[in-house]
Amino acid sequence: MIIGLTGTYCAGKNYVGRLLEKRGLPVLDVDKLGHSAIETEKEAILERFGEDILSRSGSGAIDRKLLGAKVFGRPSELAALEAIVHPAANRMTVEWLAAREGPCVINAALLHRSEVFRDLDAVILVEAPWLVRLFRARKRDRLSWKALLKRFKSQKEFRSQYFGENTDIYRVENRGFGFSASKRQEKLERRIDEILSHLGL
Repeated sequence: MIIGLTGTYCAGKNYVGRLLEKRGLPVLDVDKLGHSAIETEKEAILERFGEDILSRSGSGAIDRKLLGAKVFGRPSELAALEAIVHPAANRMTVEWLAAREGPCVINAALLHRSEVFRDLDAVILVEAPWLVRLFRARKRDRLSWKALLKRFKSQKEFRSQYFGENTDIYRVENRGFGFSASKRQEKLERRIDEILSHLGL
């Protein structure tokens, strides 16, 4: 069984991923694979975007923030980067799955673009109220309000990419209002257990 895990920006999907790992499920973080793919495809990326995206520390590595600044808000540039990185990340995902024998989880922000999306048995979709996500994002990423609002706007069609597919969707609400941290975790843990029980895991 392959379970997909995704969520809107700063909804808490990585936290849910850690809860699934606690329950013995292997979880592949495809977003981290994307970071690895940036290094494996370094030559092609430098040829396309220029050497000014190299880290100023002299390490020779690509600075993801500098690269991100070149593509954010520029659809054609983002598409060019994705055309280089996504095939490599997809290849690594398929290799990881081939090495698994039991149920596992694919954690990805852009799960619907993964090569294995059609093979998923279920999708866990992590959600949180807009305002909660906005303040979480501000605290975590320290971006300007304008930059954050652009990111939120880019995800306005996020849910339709999943609910339009013939896949079982399990929603996980990760609300920040009205609960202490311990109560919020307890509620999330209960919901995860409910989902896994329904899936027979």
